[in-house]
Amino acid sequence: MTQPINTVEECETNCVGTTADLDVIKEELIDDQAAVQFADWFKAFSDPTRVKIISALLKHELCVHDLTVLLKMGQSAVSHQLRYLRNLRIVKRRKVGKTVYYSLDDGHIEQIFLQTLQHTNHG
Repeated sequence: MTQPINTVEECETNCVGTTADLDVIKEELIDDQAAVQFADWFKAFSDPTRVKIISALLKHELCVHDLTVLLKMGQSAVSHQLRYLRNLRIVKRRKVGKTVYYSLDDGHIEQIFLQTLQHTNHG
């Protein structure tokens, strides 16, 4: 008979910790505000539609209409997701007349997205 897998990670009862200097680590730990911003930023990548939008914008600057055709979604739904991504500075917009074009905010977005995708596809 197989033993049940213990899914709780814990130290042994006689564990005295590592030799790490916890005071130094605590001083260098990410602060609360930055941790919240960091988590919010990664929440943007938790929605498949937003991931597809970012994937498309990796290839080319696109308008809302282009994205609605690519994603087979309504304009209001795409606009909502773009606004979410824009508020987190993941995408930026450029207006020409009445048309708004979207692109990734900077090269960091592309790097993080591609690294995450590479990790996801890694066997």
